[in-house]
Amino acid sequence: MKRIIFLSLSLFLFLSSCRQHQPGTQSGLHDTVRVAWNDPHIHTMGRINRQGPDCAVLYWPGTSMTILFQGTKAEVHLKDERGKNYYDVVIDGKEPVLMRMDSLDQWYVLADSLSPGEHMLELFKRSEWTRGHTKFFGFQITGDAAIQEFPASAGRGIEFYGNSITAGYAVHDTIGDHPDSTLTDNYVTYAAMTARHYGAEYSCIARSGIGILISWFPMIMPEMYDRLDPEDPDSKWDFSGFQPGIVVINLFQNDSWLVNMPEYLEFKHRFGDTPPTDRQIISGYKDFVRKIRKVYPKTHIICALGSMDATKEGSPWPGYVRQAVEEMNDPQIYTLFFPYIQKDGHPRVEDHRVMADTLIHFIDRNINW
Repeated sequence: MKRIIFLSLSLFLFLSSCRQHQPGTQSGLHDTVRVAWNDPHIHTMGRINRQGPDCAVLYWPGTSMTILFQGTKAEVHLKDERGKNYYDVVIDGKEPVLMRMDSLDQWYVLADSLSPGEHMLELFKRSEWTRGHTKFFGFQITGDAAIQEFPASAGRGIEFYGNSITAGYAVHDTIGDHPDSTLTDNYVTYAAMTARHYGAEYSCIARSGIGILISWFPMIMPEMYDRLDPEDPDSKWDFSGFQPGIVVINLFQNDSWLVNMPEYLEFKHRFGDTPPTDRQIISGYKDFVRKIRKVYPKTHIICALGSMDATKEGSPWPGYVRQAVEEMNDPQIYTLFFPYIQKDGHPRVEDHRVMADTLIHFIDRNINW
């Protein structure tokens, strides 16, 4: 009889040391704490599918999961669709560590041998949605472990609509302008830098090659902007759940090339044999901005362009944006043009820092949010 009692007590202690943290509950210290995918202690940013039933799904660049915890080791349970995504792991605000996915359903070690005490961990999707989605099942914390309440948000939010510049395409490429995912990194873009500067909630709706009137592929931004799953036209985002104080639209770079390529398949698809007139270009831009205004009636909207050759000297495209904004006559819609970086290819990290400084200065000078 004493032996049965001893075994029961041992089993109880073992189960207690590996706790499954339940949503909405506080945790004491345990050897191991598992934090479920839908636990409210996880701070999420961006368009993430949290409809379950057993995981959340990340698509967009810049989406992130952040937790505040006590423990010496942190792991995450993920399954990547294609094994082609990359994430940045940020511990206590230090330099990001690159994490490459594979397509297996598995636990990944994010941090180990941490000092005792409180830590913040951010898992940030640096690659584009064209690399596939990632299923997120939860975190596991080990070593005097506990999950903490995440600090209340300051209430600011900023959302970006953009192309490869905003996505961070080739931002780490020091040789050319290559599409390898290791060289793309949304974390170091002007968009993410600006959001971090303000401590703002960050959302990034971007894809390399996309335009407003025409893209390098069949889909254009007016057909993608309202999706939760960017590959599913029936998957719609609920705009009422996140009302950013500022929206930045940085598009038209791809349009500026493609409207001059009448032999290109997408040109024929969108325009037939006749390129769009100035008036059609301006009207198309206005139509898209009005879509954003409709879902965000009180938001400040910055209509930006640059820093690639759409803003070089003599380009008509800043004029199209400026004319469209003037015609909308909305005091909370602005224009901002990033200077042409005067180099081949996409902006690098140092260029994005300049863009972020420009955008931050513009916001501080013009917008009270």
